[in-house]
Amino acid sequence: MNIQRPYRLPNCTLTLEGMASGTDPGSSNGDLQIILNARCQFLSTNQSLEGGRAFLEALAKAVNSYAQGCLSGIPHPAETKGENGEWAELMPLPDQALHRLVWHPPADESSEAIAVDLSTVELFDLVEAVDQFIGDRHTLPDFSLTLEPLSRRHRQSDEPFVQRAIPASLGALGLAVFALVLYWLPIPEIREPEGNPGNPPNLVQPGNGNPPNGPTP
Repeated sequence: MNIQRPYRLPNCTLTLEGMASGTDPGSSNGDLQIILNARCQFLSTNQSLEGGRAFLEALAKAVNSYAQGCLSGIPHPAETKGENGEWAELMPLPDQALHRLVWHPPADESSEAIAVDLSTVELFDLVEAVDQFIGDRHTLPDFSLTLEPLSRRHRQSDEPFVQRAIPASLGALGLAVFALVLYWLPIPEIREPEGNPGNPPNLVQPGNGNPPNGPTP
């Protein structure tokens, strides 16, 4: 007997279908440990996405990372690609306050990627549905999301870009002014040292140390 676990929100319903494993896999009261189908349906747009366990895992990772990015303002990249090349992604749509959820099926399937545009309300209902699924101890007890701190290279500076660019701009401007001043300065002339051929320089004769025209002792 199949087990069905729906997680209903006003604008999104995540429905998991599967069965239990162990001594009584047909019991409807056991833990759902084998996923046969996972369907994510958005009620307001009547759009849905579905797949197996790989779809569910990729969806949970993409939703978790995207929600953290929305709340913190720092994008949280997530590796959602499965063994067969399937993956899910969430991206913002500019100027429309919408978010696009895309499911890329496994590479060995002929079907194309499926995209669903979500409003912000639908997005956070989806986040809540995924949170309820992860917190349900009777559904996929072996599934969990590993939360890791974000690398420093993803952290954005608290200082606005304009303020960070001011020192570099002033340095470049000062260098340009200095080069312009050097360009207009006259080139100094090189002069040969002036000499007097009629008065040769006095030479000191080596010997007793007296000057050449001095009194004789």
